[in-house]
Amino acid sequence: MEISIIALPLLASIISGFFGKFIGDRNSEIVTSFLVTISAILSCVVLYDVVINQYLENIVIAKWISSGSLDVNWSIKIDPLSSVMLVVVTSVSSLVHIYSIGYMSHDPHKPRFMAYLSLFTFAMLMLVTSDNFIQLFFGWEGVGLCSYFLIGFWFKKETANAAAIKAFLVNRVGDFGFALGIFLIFYLFGTVNYSEVFELIPTIIDKKLVFLGINVNAIDLICLLLFVGAMGKSAQILLHTWLPDAMEGPTPVSALIHAATMVTAGVFLVVRCSPIYEYSELALNVITIVGMSTAFFAATVALVQTDIKKIIAYSTCSQLGYMFFAAGVGAYNVAMFHLFTHAFFKALLFLGSGSVIHAFKDEQNINKMGGVWKKLPYTYTLMIIGTLALTGFPFLSGFYSKDAIIEFAYLKGNTTGYYAAGIGIITAFLTSIYSWRLMFKTFHGDYNNKDIKIEETHESPLVMLIPLFFLSIGAIFAGFFFKELFIGYDSGGNFWQESIFFLNPLSNEHPPFWFLIMTPVLVILSIPLAYYLFVKNKNLPTQIVDSNKPLYHFLLNKWYFDELYENIFVIPSKKLGLFLWKFFDVKLIDGFGPDGISAFIKKCSIKANKFQSGFIYQYAFVMLLGFSALLTFLIVR
Repeated sequence: MEISIIALPLLASIISGFFGKFIGDRNSEIVTSFLVTISAILSCVVLYDVVINQYLENIVIAKWISSGSLDVNWSIKIDPLSSVMLVVVTSVSSLVHIYSIGYMSHDPHKPRFMAYLSLFTFAMLMLVTSDNFIQLFFGWEGVGLCSYFLIGFWFKKETANAAAIKAFLVNRVGDFGFALGIFLIFYLFGTVNYSEVFELIPTIIDKKLVFLGINVNAIDLICLLLFVGAMGKSAQILLHTWLPDAMEGPTPVSALIHAATMVTAGVFLVVRCSPIYEYSELALNVITIVGMSTAFFAATVALVQTDIKKIIAYSTCSQLGYMFFAAGVGAYNVAMFHLFTHAFFKALLFLGSGSVIHAFKDEQNINKMGGVWKKLPYTYTLMIIGTLALTGFPFLSGFYSKDAIIEFAYLKGNTTGYYAAGIGIITAFLTSIYSWRLMFKTFHGDYNNKDIKIEETHESPLVMLIPLFFLSIGAIFAGFFFKELFIGYDSGGNFWQESIFFLNPLSNEHPPFWFLIMTPVLVILSIPLAYYLFVKNKNLPTQIVDSNKPLYHFLLNKWYFDELYENIFVIPSKKLGLFLWKFFDVKLIDGFGPDGISAFIKKCSIKANKFQSGFIYQYAFVMLLGFSALLTFLIVR
């Protein structure tokens, strides 16, 4: 059964990718959706077995690499952590596959698209079920490659091509750090298998290494290098610039990549490596700072964006920040809890936005929407549910997980934890403001689209709405039903068992009552505030913008990270490449190499060709000259 979970998406990809032209578009969609759905059902069975029977297994499929002390198997590791990820990945992926049947109905390349989706799912499953760092890296790179295919699916669009290349290159920066971390692990331990590495970690607590001329603790260095990889894949600040641009891909891609799969890989990596991170206070503090900075940064940028998908994308970036600073304060189970709940309501919001875009004939600017909540009643209702869950409205999924993160950051009791908790509360308020701004400007107020008549807008077909309905159930109930299992007092020792390592048990205390109610109160108050700003008094936001133009442009230009990287890295690299091409390649290598030699031979052949005239007297004259030269040489010598 476990092998089937991994194999079925791969089989779906092969069938649709290689035989899609023969079986047709409809059959490709049905086959891929059916096989991935079967994989999702089997994943739920595995999770049930893990929860009820405490099922643990490490299935070795094949011997992969055996070279010296390096022994790597292709394995399927089933434990609480991997079983949760299996459910998240396959369930969201299956719903995205079904949704794509309706959303991509007019696309001429549906088999290729479905093949990419299934292959992406397979790569992610390989990542989460690995029992060693090499297989993890294989899945890691597979996910990166598939994201390139999916983001740039509409390859005739220049912006889509640029976004795909950007995502690929930025992730390579993080992957370089990740690879160095794996090399260092093998150098220190002679193995890359999780169980062996985690067991040997306590033996190198005091070991020092020289890195870039600096004496550093070996564990700190391993953790920081691995975290660089996580930053790239999970779009944390400094390596986040690829995520908003990735919205150039089809909306189902956005839901799959940015809700449950690729961007959560970094969080999964940190949690999986908790037996290492627990011994590195420096790395945990860095993770906390990066996480809370990302959460705040993305929330501020989302406040002023007008593209419906980019707003949700920055929301993803912000929520990933929450997950990271939860891991940074040692609450790995809480990070996984938020990852779990986030997958449902974020996929719901992305697919809901796709339904809106579908209704507006590919329009994505929220300023060109409005007044359609009666025309799109099902999409509107379902997106309301997703928005409430995202903002942490009481008793929906996001409420339980987000509040738990803020509480555990406060209970950490150090300066970093207090700062993280404060930033978490502020970010929660900002999240609520920009989320309701999206809802009110999209569905309420006056209809603002001059290109499409309001009568032409319509609700999405049933095949697109059914996945939204199932995701809404998760957005409402996932937090309530899984809270005790994931973050209950005994969850660390009971459910998670050894899949998550705690050097010191998490605090069982509660923050002060005023602290507990602060976030829910702000979230509730933000709804009428946003309604007043974006529906009742639309001039007020304009006045605020006019009086704060520098700040507005700062946020609109995403803190100028793209411009900064353009001037520091892109432009100098292009100039250097142009110089190397024109001088070294064209003038030196080509000039003295193939071009120079070929030109010389050509000139010589042209000269020599003149002697081949066919006249005997010319040949006799040349022979006479040669004989004279030879005779002269012999006399002189």
